[in-house]
Amino acid sequence: MYDNVDRDADQIAAARYGIATRSDLLRWAKRDAKPFLAEHPLPDQPLPAPDTAPYLAALAAAKTPADVSAVTQHLLDAAHPALTAVSEVLAALARWGGRNRSAEPGSPPKMLMSAASQVLAPLDLADLADLTGLRAEYDPAPHSPAPPPQDRTAPSPPAPPPDMSGPKRTR
Repeated sequence: MYDNVDRDADQIAAARYGIATRSDLLRWAKRDAKPFLAEHPLPDQPLPAPDTAPYLAALAAAKTPADVSAVTQHLLDAAHPALTAVSEVLAALARWGGRNRSAEPGSPPKMLMSAASQVLAPLDLADLADLTGLRAEYDPAPHSPAPPPQDRTAPSPPAPPPDMSGPKRTR
């Protein structure tokens, strides 16, 4: 009898369908890439995370939409170079060996190109949110004019003319 104790959902599904788990695939690739990494060492540490404390402190002190916008725009400007670099590397990964040229939709090169094009999307969305908030503050949509008040003493519209059936046909 098969025991699933201490197995995660990925391992259970892999066993059921006879496929490798994510960790299996990564472990095998790491093993096979050892000679390559010995010649081309890559950093083991994650990319440095930005210090968000100044942004959060400034946000806590913000009193107006303009203050919040200043924090937002400074954060977006600070994050843009790092995310652009990530996007460029993802695009280079997709183009590696020319495999993106005739790649089918849903293939690894197409997925990498999609990821590369979407890396900056959160910045665009945050910028749109900021501008929408500023527009609401500084340039609200004009209010439609109120309809003219109905004057109850105004004369009623003229009655239709008496029935005139038009010219009569003659033979």
